[in-house]
Amino acid sequence: MDETRFQVRLSHGLHDVDADAWDAIANPAGLPYDPFLSWAFLEALEVSGAASPETGWAPHHLLVEAPGGALVGAMPLYLKSHSQGEFVFDHSWADAFERAGGQYYPKLLCAVPFTPVTGRRRLAKPGPDEDQIKRLLAGAACRIAEQNGISSLHVNFVAEDEARELDQAGMLIRTDQQFHWHNSGYESFDDFLAALSSSKRKNLRKERAKAQDGLEFVHLTGNDITENHWDVFYEFYLDTGARKWGSPYLNRETFSILGERLSDRILLIFALENGEQIAGALNLIGTDTLYGRYWGTLSPRPMLHFETCYYQAIDFAIEHRLKKVEAGAQGGHKLARGYVPETTYSAHWIAHDGLAMAIEDYLERERDMVDREAEFLRGRSPFRKGE
Repeated sequence: MDETRFQVRLSHGLHDVDADAWDAIANPAGLPYDPFLSWAFLEALEVSGAASPETGWAPHHLLVEAPGGALVGAMPLYLKSHSQGEFVFDHSWADAFERAGGQYYPKLLCAVPFTPVTGRRRLAKPGPDEDQIKRLLAGAACRIAEQNGISSLHVNFVAEDEARELDQAGMLIRTDQQFHWHNSGYESFDDFLAALSSSKRKNLRKERAKAQDGLEFVHLTGNDITENHWDVFYEFYLDTGARKWGSPYLNRETFSILGERLSDRILLIFALENGEQIAGALNLIGTDTLYGRYWGTLSPRPMLHFETCYYQAIDFAIEHRLKKVEAGAQGGHKLARGYVPETTYSAHWIAHDGLAMAIEDYLERERDMVDREAEFLRGRSPFRKGE
């Protein structure tokens, strides 16, 4: 491919990008559907103001166009004035650089805002030009950062194969871990429990019984989700967000727009007491994966979080024959509940040579620590030996 034939430009908002053209490269036929890469999801964050210059998430999407203007490649890219809402923590890097007299912000971030979900980041249709377009995107993003005096470029939650490609392109690779549940062809929750060791099986049954006592759990998708449901869930979300992050990332309008555009890809799980919602969890549905995103309650009680977010998600995945449940970032407590450690990857380009060398040394030691912790946790799997 003659890369000089292609035009690279920045877009300061997906409202300027044709939705069908974006989706054709973000979720091309033949690949698992990723709801977080869809135009509908990403543009909802922008139009609602959740991801905007005012919140420190200024869209600078990188686009590659063929002669005639057809979109053939893209990176969801943001100019960040802080490191909040990323789930790949570089606050210590920023602090060290700024104490040494440097300016870490703004930085460039390729990611899905507020979403610690692994997925494609350099978007291109599968085909003979795919690899060249991806290399063009990575190179262009680094050049934009360098030419504009931007301290760094970060590509968060990339798949392992893309991390290897970015490593070969000269970026620094960082690892971490999450906990995912895998469906081994279970026909029921009891089938899943049968795969666990006896003690873990008993503990999970006790947890579910305690959480479900006096409650009803309902699953809502599509047209069954109303604005009243979003009103209730937003209250739950605000409470959790205020306690965990200081200020919630999304606003009420974000949920309405997502509900309007992606209702068939949304699963709302509510816990009801005497017909009244007391807790809720928001999930998004991919081709083969259920993604747990937000949860909250104004009526805390033992094990309610585990039931609403983890066990009800497993029930849904088994019923709909989904292969996996991703329940968000962190959380070693998920291991005892059948969610096993999975390595996550991010890639980083640092303009300042001294800072880059220091980070490279740190990341080498951090990767070793992540590997050792994962090995330790795998040895404490709740599954019966041989599973």
